[in-house]
Amino acid sequence: MEIGIINKSNHNFPEYKTDGASGMDIKAYLSEPISISPGQSRSIPTGLFFEIPAGLEIQVRPRSGLALKHNITVLNSPGTIDSDYRGELLIILINHSQNAFKISNGDRIAQIVLAKVEKIIWQEKDLLSNTKRGSGGFGSTGKL
Repeated sequence: MEIGIINKSNHNFPEYKTDGASGMDIKAYLSEPISISPGQSRSIPTGLFFEIPAGLEIQVRPRSGLALKHNITVLNSPGTIDSDYRGELLIILINHSQNAFKISNGDRIAQIVLAKVEKIIWQEKDLLSNTKRGSGGFGSTGKL
């Protein structure tokens, strides 16, 4: 699937690292390193702009290594880049650790995945069909 891209960063285009990869790493585009304090969130520029065809979205997801090793994750995960958005891709990271975390230009900070979007057509009803689960939620189907 072809996606339009403008790359104002000094990095190569995002790319799949293996044949089986679903996502592409996204790098920070910074003139100087920044620090994210414990409990703080920051918007990190990437220098990337996309032209996504209608019916698709790009999802922004955390990188597992940052989450496991440093407790750094994407705050609004998964983030959505809509097909009609033309601004810069900014990654909102949050620091869940007890230590400040430094991000430098070129650091891999998130990953993106292309996804199909289905539009909802509402069908108003007076009653919904019965299921075995019914209205049970929040752990009602078994051990949490």
